[in-house]
Amino acid sequence: MNFICFRLNSVTCKIMNKTKVSLLVVLLLFFISLSGIAQELHITHGPYIQALGENEVTVVWTTDSNAVSWVEVAPAGDDSFYASERPKYYETSNGNRIVGKLHKIKILDLKKGTEYRYRIFSQAVLSYEGHRVLYGNIASSNVYSKKPLRFCTLDDDKKSISFLMLNDIHSRVDDLKNLSQKVKYGTTDLVFFNGDMVSSMNDETQFFSGFMDESVNMFAGEVPVYFCRGNHETRGKFSVAFPEYYPTNTGKLYYSFRQGPVFFIVLDGGEDKPDSDIEYSGLAQFDAYRTEQQKWLKEVVQSEAFTTARHKVVLIHIPPVGSSWHGPADIRNKFLPVLNGQGITAMLCGHLHRYEYVKPEPEVHDFPIIINAHNTSLEVEAGLDNFTVIQKSTGGEALQKLTF
Repeated sequence: MNFICFRLNSVTCKIMNKTKVSLLVVLLLFFISLSGIAQELHITHGPYIQALGENEVTVVWTTDSNAVSWVEVAPAGDDSFYASERPKYYETSNGNRIVGKLHKIKILDLKKGTEYRYRIFSQAVLSYEGHRVLYGNIASSNVYSKKPLRFCTLDDDKKSISFLMLNDIHSRVDDLKNLSQKVKYGTTDLVFFNGDMVSSMNDETQFFSGFMDESVNMFAGEVPVYFCRGNHETRGKFSVAFPEYYPTNTGKLYYSFRQGPVFFIVLDGGEDKPDSDIEYSGLAQFDAYRTEQQKWLKEVVQSEAFTTARHKVVLIHIPPVGSSWHGPADIRNKFLPVLNGQGITAMLCGHLHRYEYVKPEPEVHDFPIIINAHNTSLEVEAGLDNFTVIQKSTGGEALQKLTF
């Protein structure tokens, strides 16, 4: 009996010892895996500047793992970013910090017409149970061996500005590079992407590889990009999600703002066919959406910022003229009556894949409409007494010049 007990105890001890070893191995592998996950956090896209205003800016980027993020901001200067503690701005919702892979940090209470430097941070969230959070490694932009990224807030008192417009790139990254190669911080105030930058919005990868990654590489981390949706960006399952990557001051894909002597109105023309068209598979509701914009537009043209601007520019992807299709006709019927008589300097469009200058037609539109081609850019210089539009080729050659 004692012998049996001894054998049972021995077996029990062996089992316990093996269990301890197994548990230690499991724990070791667990912590190694956590360490591996932490080390894998990367900033995958961005950062890029969005919704820049006189007193605010939103910085956007993505990571390959869930993380919490923040931005540190410093005033302009040649001192090291490490010279002092910099204020931190967090991404929050109703008092909670947001955990995710898309990061949008809105920074408020800035001074107009002022340059700032910034640095982004993301810290991996490995586990999140209740209020217990296990954090991993931190990824950040480089301010040690490179100059910090920077931006300058808008300023309605600025005497002159310059901007670039591209459209209908359809993921032709080489054309994007060639057409925007002269965009630089300090000389180009802003860039407009006037629709159909991709052929459809199927997923995040297509969105970034099609045009945004190269834009960030070239300028979008410092020069703000304003997006005007084209009809092709209404298509694909990512079409509903992608506006989250382009925050605006209205929370919509139609919005307005002023920089220097120019007031900009960005409209969303939606699709070019009737909502019931078989191509849209029952998902389109653009007639009501354009009516919604019409009501908003009536308020915008009554605002002081609009009425006191020296120049007033409207951007919309689909031109409201030259077509009997439903989309252009609906745009023509809903938007042009509101814009006529308001002193619009020019409307800038794309969509047709060819350049066209449409002179004012008093019974239809009392302002010129400039339709840019798919493989050219419009470079605009606007001052108190001038407004010049130059169409340029991918080789940088000036093709057309208009002065208003």
